Formats: sequence, C-alpha cells, structure tokens
Amino acid sequence: MKRVVRLALCSTALTAMLIATTACSQADSSEASRSETSDSAKSDFEENTVSDQNKALIGAVASEDIDAARQALEAGADADVRNSEGQPAVLTATRNRDSKLARLLLNAGADPNAKDAIDDSAFLYAGAEGLDSILEATLEHGADVKSTNRYGGTALIPASEHGHVSTVKILLEAGVPVNHVNNLSWTALHEAIVLGSGGRDHIETVRLLIKGGADVTIPDGQGTLPEDLAADKGFTEIVDLIQAAR
Repeated sequence: MKRVVRLALCSTALTAMLIATTACSQADSSEASRSETSDSAKSDFEENTVSDQNKALIGAVASEDIDAARQALEAGADADVRNSEGQPAVLTATRNRDSKLARLLLNAGADPNAKDAIDDSAFLYAGAEGLDSILEATLEHGADVKSTNRYGGTALIPASEHGHVSTVKILLEAGVPVNHVNNLSWTALHEAIVLGSGGRDHIETVRLLIKGGADVTIPDGQGTLPEDLAADKGFTEIVDLIQAAR
C-alpha cells in the first residue's frame, strides 16, 4: 500500500514538473514573439521616420528653404535623396542657383557626381552655367573632373562655349582634360570658337585654354582646324592667339 502511495506521489510530482516546464517554454516563446514584434515595429517606425524626413528634404530643397532642409538632415534625411523625377537634391539646389543650400547638402554627404535622367550632375551643371561657388564646393567634395554630360563633353566644354572665364580657370586648375573631344567631335577650344561670340570673354577663354595646354592642331569632325574656324567667323584676335601657339 505504501508503495502505491509513493508511486502516486512521484507521478503527481512529475506531472507538476512537466506542467511547469511547459508553462516556462510558453512564456519564453511569448516573450520572444513580443521582442520580435517590438523590433519589427521599431524598424518600421524608423523607416517611416526617415521616409518622412526625405520627403521633407525634397520639399525644402524645391522651395529653397534652407532652415527646413537643415532640420530634415539633422532628423536623418538622406542627403542623396531624389525627387519624383529622379533628380538628386543637390542638383535641384544647383539648378536653382542656391549655393548655400547646395553646400549644405554637400557638407551632409551629397554626391556631387550623382546624375539625373539627362546626365546632369551638380558638378557638370555648375561648370556649364558658371556657378563658381557651387562648382568649387563640388570640387571640395570629390567631383569627378573627367565626368561627362549627355553630349559626351566635360564641364570645361560648355563653360568655354559660354565664355565663363572664371569658371574655365577653376576647371583648368582642377585638372579637367583640356583636349577632351565630345560626341560632336569638338574640344573646348572648338566650342569657344564655333559657338562663341568672338568677344572679350571668348578671346580670354581661348587664351586660357591655349595656356592650359589646348592642342590647336586638333581638327573638328569635318577636318577643319581651330585657326580656320576662327578665320571663317572673322575672329582675328583669336586667329592671332592660335597662330602664336603653333
């Protein structure tokens, strides 16, 4: 009889242990599930927060609101965020000729070489349009001086076309290839002549290009030399500069 009682007691104790073990296992599982849910919710919150800040930054850049842009960046917005058209924020600021906002974005890590759908970048656009303050900022932040636009040209080529003398100086000093040939078979020297006015700024541009190593013997796609191109347009001072360099 005593043996039966002992067996019954042991069985009861074993059952209690199994119940306790099962309860602990369920508690651990429940705790792990709550932890995973919490981590997922935290991740979703952080992702949504960043997304909201990116949207805020896009809006701030579009409206040229530097204070709002700064707040968005400080809250975690991505300096390389793009708008609905795929245009990098720093390029938008550059197109708006907003040097302070462009510099803010570059200082926050924006890529000066990031291009839009038509192969413009903050560096290339600033060079083409003579936006020297932004151009210098892009160079300070790693602009690729050999990068090219949709015409296969460096920043120096359109800068020379427009006669942006100070910009041409900056680009030459930065090491942009002076004899690069674009898809139209033109160098910076060709464009300064063919698309230039022959006025003071273009004369100085040609002088700087030659001083910077421009090869006056490179013909255009039709086989015409820069000297002949200048002569055909009646740019006598440019012809003299080229002849002196030969």
